[in-house]
Amino acid sequence: MDSYLIQVNGHGDHAPMLDVHLKNTGSTISPGKVKGRKPRWAVRASEMSKKTFNPVRAIVDSMKVEPNPKKAMISLSLGDPTVFGNLPTNDEVTGAVKEVLDSGQYNGYAPSVGYQSCREAVAAYYHCPEAPLKAQDVILTSGCSQAIELALAVLANPGQNILVPRPGFSLYKTLALSMGIEVKLYNLLPEKAWEIDLEHLESLVDEKTACLIVNNPSNPCGSVFSKSHLQEILAVASRQCVPILADEIYGDMVFADCKYEPIATLSTNVPILSCGGLAKRWLVPGWRMGWILIHDRRDIFGNELRDGLVRLSQRILGPCTIVQGALERILHRTPPEFYHNTLSILKSNADLCYAALSAIPGLQPVRPAGAMYLMVGIEMEHFPEFENDVEFTERLISEQSVFCLPATCFEYPNFFRVVITVPEEMILEACSRIQEFCEMHYQGAEGAQDLECDK
Repeated sequence: MDSYLIQVNGHGDHAPMLDVHLKNTGSTISPGKVKGRKPRWAVRASEMSKKTFNPVRAIVDSMKVEPNPKKAMISLSLGDPTVFGNLPTNDEVTGAVKEVLDSGQYNGYAPSVGYQSCREAVAAYYHCPEAPLKAQDVILTSGCSQAIELALAVLANPGQNILVPRPGFSLYKTLALSMGIEVKLYNLLPEKAWEIDLEHLESLVDEKTACLIVNNPSNPCGSVFSKSHLQEILAVASRQCVPILADEIYGDMVFADCKYEPIATLSTNVPILSCGGLAKRWLVPGWRMGWILIHDRRDIFGNELRDGLVRLSQRILGPCTIVQGALERILHRTPPEFYHNTLSILKSNADLCYAALSAIPGLQPVRPAGAMYLMVGIEMEHFPEFENDVEFTERLISEQSVFCLPATCFEYPNFFRVVITVPEEMILEACSRIQEFCEMHYQGAEGAQDLECDK
């Protein structure tokens, strides 16, 4: 039997040191030699890294296509409102950050869940009688994507499943699969402005279902659920005792003829983790400031889930402290006309794009009600030379230098997504080129049949 003595020595101002004395009464331990093991290099990627898969990157990176050199590239693919400079954030927002930076008071580490005063600011901003919030109900995160990651990690174990919209934001699946969580896709209905197929949703629930993800307003659809539809979703969750992860990063980014309802304001018993952030409404996605709002009026989550979120947040030391320090001023002093002006531009672009694409034979756009996107159906039978939406969008790039994301990226083939944050003249030019492209390749029923026979 080997015996080991571990002694902690501290001397004066020096930190305690560990002295380890090994007394071996049996065999001799030689440096560099371990019985039964021949040293060799065997460094491999982790299983988690192998399970991590981003369908958008996988599809886009595999699109080996060059744009038409005679036409300037117009990218309608990236959900970043800052790309073209036509949607700057408000001076009050940037002023708040400059003030904090100059103060020198936010250069150190913050608590992993965020500064208490900043959590109080977020709670005060989103508090309402129907869904009350306190500082302890807020976890600050490095962007909304980390909020979603923490929420998934605290709600689901490997081997369980989550319910994810189709079409839906690809990050849900990317995160879940990396954690060993199964993804079950429930259908959204384009003919009903992308409402959830509630019957299909409920049919997917089983004893291993850990949570339901509800994305409203939607990426990639640009849809906004009505109050009555949200109540129907809550009824399913209540019947099945399934908590909701609400991705509400586009909250309040809805057009004037529509009303946004945070799902927690309609829930009396379903526990909800609502994920949001500054990225989209305040037009600063690179600032990486997000949050989780814990809505649990029946104490179903209890202390265990809250404690779990705190522990998970401690894996990194929270979001940027400079932006945290500016949060209260950003939330409470950004002028209402800033939000109004942003939405007016998005609504105008959405209307222009929808009208132009609706007039093109073979395309079926679905009118958006908010967020920054619209989805366009492709009547593939009228474009028989293309196998699918990926080929369609590849050729659109090579011939017209217009880049839209094929909706296969969102698990929804034969559609493509258009980002509506670009300047108006770009929207009009892009739609004109899409029209030219479709007119060149469109085949009526008879022509499509002839082409099919030739194959």
